[in-house]
This record gives sequence, C-alpha cells and structure tokens, in this order.
Amino acid sequence: MSDFDAAPGAGSVYRNGGAALAVVDRNGLVTRWTDAARQLLGHRAEEILGRPAERLAASRTEAAGWFRREWSGRTLLRRRDGRSTQVSLRVSALPGPGGTVEWLISLLGAAEATPAVSVAENSPFPTAVWDSDLCMVWLNAALARAYGPSWPERLGRPLEESPLYADTDQVNALLRHVLESGVPVIDRELDQLDRRWPRTYALSVFPVENARDGEPGVCSTNVDVTTSRRARDRVTLLSQAGTRLGTTLDIMQTAQDLADVLVPAMADYATVDLADAAGLGDEPLARLGTTGSGDVPAFHRGGMASIRDGVPESLWARGEPVYVPPRSPFMKVLSHGRSHLEPVMNTSPGGSLDLDAARREKIVSLGMHSLLVIPIHARGEILGVAVLVRTENPVPFDENDRMVAEEVVGRAALSLDNARRYTREHTAALVLQRDLLPRNPSGGSALDVVWRYLPSDRLGGVGGDWFDVIELSGARIAVVVGDVVGHGISAAAGMGRIRAAMLALAALDLPPAEVLAHLDDLLARLAAEDFASKTMPTAISGATCLYIVYDPVTRRCYAARAGHPPPALVDPSGAVTLLDIPAGAPLGVGRQTYEDVELELDEGSTLVLYTDGLVETRDQDIDHGLERLRGALTQPPGAPLDDLRSAAVGTVPAGEQADDVVVLLARTRSLGPDRVREWDVGADPSAVGGVRATAVRALGEWGLQRLVPVAEQIIGELLANAVLHAVGPLRLRLIRDQVLVCEVFDSSFHMLRPGSAGPDDENGRGLAIIAALASRHGSRGTPTGKCVWAELRLPPGA
Repeated sequence: MSDFDAAPGAGSVYRNGGAALAVVDRNGLVTRWTDAARQLLGHRAEEILGRPAERLAASRTEAAGWFRREWSGRTLLRRRDGRSTQVSLRVSALPGPGGTVEWLISLLGAAEATPAVSVAENSPFPTAVWDSDLCMVWLNAALARAYGPSWPERLGRPLEESPLYADTDQVNALLRHVLESGVPVIDRELDQLDRRWPRTYALSVFPVENARDGEPGVCSTNVDVTTSRRARDRVTLLSQAGTRLGTTLDIMQTAQDLADVLVPAMADYATVDLADAAGLGDEPLARLGTTGSGDVPAFHRGGMASIRDGVPESLWARGEPVYVPPRSPFMKVLSHGRSHLEPVMNTSPGGSLDLDAARREKIVSLGMHSLLVIPIHARGEILGVAVLVRTENPVPFDENDRMVAEEVVGRAALSLDNARRYTREHTAALVLQRDLLPRNPSGGSALDVVWRYLPSDRLGGVGGDWFDVIELSGARIAVVVGDVVGHGISAAAGMGRIRAAMLALAALDLPPAEVLAHLDDLLARLAAEDFASKTMPTAISGATCLYIVYDPVTRRCYAARAGHPPPALVDPSGAVTLLDIPAGAPLGVGRQTYEDVELELDEGSTLVLYTDGLVETRDQDIDHGLERLRGALTQPPGAPLDDLRSAAVGTVPAGEQADDVVVLLARTRSLGPDRVREWDVGADPSAVGGVRATAVRALGEWGLQRLVPVAEQIIGELLANAVLHAVGPLRLRLIRDQVLVCEVFDSSFHMLRPGSAGPDDENGRGLAIIAALASRHGSRGTPTGKCVWAELRLPPGA
C-alpha cells in the first residue's frame, strides 16, 4: 500500500500516522487529504478532493492569497457541520514537475494549537514531536528550514527513516529512554555527520502526554553547538599541552610529546622535524633569508604520531634524517618564519608542495587533503617545523586551527629550547668532566683497579664526583675519591680544580692527612678570593675527599678522609668491614687538621671507595645505605673485581638515583723478595763502595746488566750524599717494578730541595748528576726521617 491511496473522485488520501495535512495545486484545488484532516474538520475525502480549498475558510476574504506564498498563522476554518473552528495553519511550497508549485497545508486544531505549540513553532531551535512508536507527528519551521520543506517525507515516519540524524542508534536509544522513564534529558551532546562535515548537536528530550490520539510521546530539540564544542576542544588541547609538554629535558622526547598532543586532537598525522643543530644542543637556525642561496638545512625526525597504527604516512623513522624539498612550504616557513596553511593540498606536479614521487604516492594513497606547517621558533631562532595533516577528518584546516596550532607549538618551542640549552650545557659539562677524569687509571704492580661512574640524569646529568689513581715513588699507589657539591658545569669545573691541586700535592709525597690539610687551606683561600671579587661565585661550596696510599713492598696503607663516607674492605676470606677512619671536616672550611690511619693489608684484599650517591637516598639515611653496600659486597672468597663492582652498583635503588655515583675498587698485590733488595749502610764513606758493588750484582741477577753503568753512578751519588750530609743509620733499597727504583733512607728530616750547582759550588753536583741520568727523582718524608729516590726506565724486553 502506498502513502496515497485511491479515493472516490479525484485525488488521494495521505496516510501519515495522524498528521492533519492537505495539498493544494496551483489552481487552488485540493489534491491530497489525510484522515487526520477529516477527523479535525469532518470533511470526507470524496467531499473535498478536487474542490477549491477556499471552501474550507470561514470567510472568503481570509482565504485570499492563502496559496500564493509560504506563511503560518492562526485562522478560522469551516467544519462539515457548519461550525467554525480556530486552527494553526502553515503553508509551505512543494516544487512540482516542470517547474510547477503545489502547496502543503499543515493544520493543528484548537486543542492542539496551544500557546506552547505556538512558542515551539516560532522557536529558532529545530523541534519535533514523536509518538509512542517514535514516529514523527509534528515539526516546527526551524526544523523544516534546516532539513528541507518536504514534510511528507518526515511526518509519520519512524526515526530510522528520517534524514534528521546520520547516526540514529544513539538518538533512538535516547528517545526511547525518555519515553519509558519519563525523565527528561537536557543538552546531551551527539556527534553527527551533516552533509559530509562532522557536527555536534546538543539534544534535549522531554516527555509529552498527548503526542497522537491520546498516546504519550516525546519532544526533541537539537541545537547546533559545533562552534562552542570546537572552542572547548581547543581550550582542552591548550590545557593538555600545558601539562604534557615540558616535563622532560630530553629534546627528542619533547618533540614526540608535541606530536602526541596534536594527534588526534587537531590532526590525523603530525611530524616534528628538528634542525640538526637544535638536536645537538648547538645554536639553532636563523631564518634562511630570501637570497635563494639554495642551502637546505639538515633535519632529523624528532617525533611523529598518527591515527593509524605504525604511522604509515611517514617515510622516515624517529631519529632519521629528513629530506626537505628545496622549493616547498617547509622552506618558505623556514625563510619567513610564518606558518603555511593549505586547506586543500595541491599535489599536482609543479604545485605548491613540489613533491617527490615517494611523498606524492603517500599523500594520494592515504588521502591526505589538508596541510598546516608551523615553524618551531623560540627566542627569535627556528628549531624546526611541525607538520599537521588531515586524512580521515574531512574538515579542512582553517585560520582558527592555525592560531591554535601556533599556540600549542609555541609552548612546545620553549620546552624544546630549554631542552636544547640543557643539552648544550650537559654536553659541555660531560665533556669537561670526562676530560678532567683519568683516562686509563692503572694501579701498576701494586693494585688491580676497576671503576664505574654513573651520572645522574635527574639533576643535570653531570656532577662533581671524581676519582684518581696516582703513581707515587717507591712503587706506591694513591687512590682518591672525592665529591664536589652541585651539578653541571660549575661542579665539574670545581672538581677539575680539586683534582689538579690533588695531583700537585700528591707529587710532594706528603702523608694523606697533610695532603687534605693543604687542600682544605687552598679551597678556603679560593673561596675568600671569589667572595672578595663580587662577581658570580665560582668557588667550591663544599667538597669531600678520601685519600689512601698503598705500599706493595710493606703491604701497608695510609688513609685519611675529609667528610667522606668510609671505605669498605673485603679481605681475602670474603669478610666485609668498614674501615674506621676519622671523618674530618669537609674541604674548604680552612685550618682543619686530619688524622692518618695506618693499616696492614693481606695480599688480595679489596678496598672499595665510593661517593655518597651510592649509599644515600632521599628516604633513607646513610646507615641503611652502608648496610646495603656491606651485604652486596659479601661474596665468595676471591670473587672477581667485576662481580664486586656490579654488586656495589646494584645497590642503587632503581629509579632513585638523585646524585652521581663513583665506585672504585682496588685489589692489593705485594712485591716479594724476588723484586726487592735492601742493604744497611754504615756511616763510614768506605762502606759505600762495597754496598754499591753488591747492588750491581743484584742488577745482574735481575737481568738488568744494560742499566749497570747508569744505576751504579746513581747509587753511588745517593749513598755519598747520605754519608756526607745525613744522619745514620742508612739503608739502600732497590725495587724492580715497572721501573728500577733506587732509594736511600736516612734519619734526617731535612728535605732536599732541587737546585743548580754553580761553577764554584762544592755542593749540589751529586743531585745534578742524578737529575741528568734518572727519569724521575725526588725525596719524601718517612716516619723516621726521609727517603731520597731515583727511577730508571727498564730496557725493552726486561
């Protein structure tokens, strides 16, 4: 059965589920008449079809001009029984074949044409009434204007057959919920596709008591809130950008965060390409200028995001170099520093994009249709470009999108510039620190040494932690660990000053406590100078240090510390103890005294030196850290140094390293009688020759005959000097280590001073001869006097 059934005479009856409708042709004759119209006025179809519509008017004068224009209003109509009734009348044009026009008349009776209906009729918001079957029984003029005047296509039709909404499932569920519960729903936002463009509507639904024939129904009003929704989305996007961007000083991660913020909120695909200089922490690009020099800067992909898995739009992975076409919007953006907006991308050859074949194939195959290129510039310099593309979203980019994107990228640019500056400072500090730390520390024949330096990325990456392994005279080795307060370049520079001073003081062969005292005085004087200069302070605000000297001949070590954590000792059996060394005050206080501790170590003992970053955390004091370290170092006897180092480093809680960490492990060796010879020497000058001859025979036994002439001369000069100027008893010691060491011990505390003998001087010529023959020479204090020493390099193959 069709909507219009045949009826006696001319015309048809329109069965539309209760709407009182009539259609009048261009001659003013009624050609359509609904059953609801019959119920309202009493005229049967066969009585009205084909007759002038003016017969329905209570007054012919009121009917004049009814069907010459669209209009709506209240009027009186004549019922079949002769009585008049007031109705709300609406006349709408219906285009017909061949350019003809018919007129659709909608009627509401007096009971239906209430003031509320009149208000709804004049409402600017599209409004409709639905019966209990969710078929439309009424709609106002605003809804008709929004979706076209063909009312017969809507009235009496269920929601699924109505063109009002593209996605009818969510609307149907909402109408059904209100119909069954009787609880109104106000401003429920729905995303709909309206003529290709996505739009957002705020739908309000409330129940009505008499939608049709006394049956309940619902009334719906929908308001287009697309503009306000987009404004709210932009505010939300800016808020997200403020919270998500700038949380890290990693420039690559910041670039990726920017891409993630832009997709899918603004774009379906976005890339962030950084100039190489920005990624390396160097000075960023200035604008390229307009001279057309042809220079194309190098870029690397810092971040990318897509609504598609795997980001198939990108030709390059993160970190890879990106090809920038010389004649493209990207270069224009870099040249002028202004954004490029292309609502509809022109991918044709010679178009604005000037694309290579690979790019063009990606754009066409993936449906890229709108482009936005934003320069990433901060503090007047360009760091790169952000590219936004739309594929699935059919709405082109507009000026509002450009402004929002510039705001988001601008916020990210500041974070990227901060990350770049941090990267530059971090790199400089790291290079400075690595240049100031020992390159290949070696314990020689005295110690096996391993170490590990762990920079903290949380507080600047580089701090003032340092260590050193220093070769001393007599095959002895000094191991040092220190910590300067602070991070960054200042701390690294301070560490360099301390290490340089330490090397100079160690060369004097002073006891550890004296070395620390001199270092403390030096730092105090430097701080006073910096304070007096009234410039930016460069003084070291605080430092700690642990200094240990080990003698492989006697297997004794001498240690002192200045506010530094105590070292651990792992003996050959595997037992772990913390050495009891007086703590002393940190360096830089001035006029402090420190105390030496002397220990005898078994061969194969391991000294573990470290900085406080290994044993201190924010939520635990140092005692917990020391116990944790002690437990980690408890290993089977003879455990390899690498295993002990890994165990020590493993005590740093995961994710909690707030300070740099240095760990230095030194396992002791000893030099036995086969490599050390000693002789007591009488104070009589005549005894020198016999001892010298005995020493020469020892050199022959060691296979060092090639050194005999030089060594014999040096030994003779050392002994003669001691006999003539020192106080007995005297002792000669030879050590065959990486060099040949010749030492003479006496009981005089008068230290030799380097100098030159003049032509007429009787003294000082012996030291001049030693200086000319030896690779190194000097003197050092001992508990009972002093030692004068000289070293000779061993011949190749010795």
